[in-house]
Amino acid sequence: MNNGQLIELLYQALETEAGGVEVYQTALRCTINPDLKKEWAKYLDQTRNHEQLLRNVVEKMGLDPAKETLGRQIVRHKGESLIEAMSMALKGGNMQAAQLVAAECVVDAETKDHQNWELMSQAAADLPGENGKILREACMEIEDQEDEHFYHGVGWSRELWKESLGVPASLPPPEEEEDVNTAEEAAKAKTHQKRVA
Repeated sequence: MNNGQLIELLYQALETEAGGVEVYQTALRCTINPDLKKEWAKYLDQTRNHEQLLRNVVEKMGLDPAKETLGRQIVRHKGESLIEAMSMALKGGNMQAAQLVAAECVVDAETKDHQNWELMSQAAADLPGENGKILREACMEIEDQEDEHFYHGVGWSRELWKESLGVPASLPPPEEEEDVNTAEEAAKAKTHQKRVA
């Protein structure tokens, strides 16, 4: 285990969660679909919890949650760029377009977030001692929620785009309706949707 890289991953993951709170707050300002608004409000609350839980993990592992790294600065910059993109879309005055931009920004943010938790879970499986236990417990608590955020977000983005194109769309998306949490379930949901359409 490259301990330095694990520490970097933890710092980047903490920054991703902190930025995720701001991404969801901004995305909610762009949302006109009531089902999506409800889902993102739930994800905002969960992301706040994820940030606090990860901050506790970092502290329990003897690390400084305020420590700056270059990777963390880059993650913050990328998050700020997503917020700026949504703000630009809002200023454009077309709420359907702003909602599309927000859906894409959420997918971008959740892609990094999903990867972080996947990697932390894999690292935790090989990490010995108390630190391994701390990280495994956090991953067991959070990873399923992160899977949902990612796969449902992809579904929302795709279906909102289809709606905007004037082609048949499923809103809420099949990932939401079938409570998808894995890549396999997402593929099945999309296949089922094609058969129904």
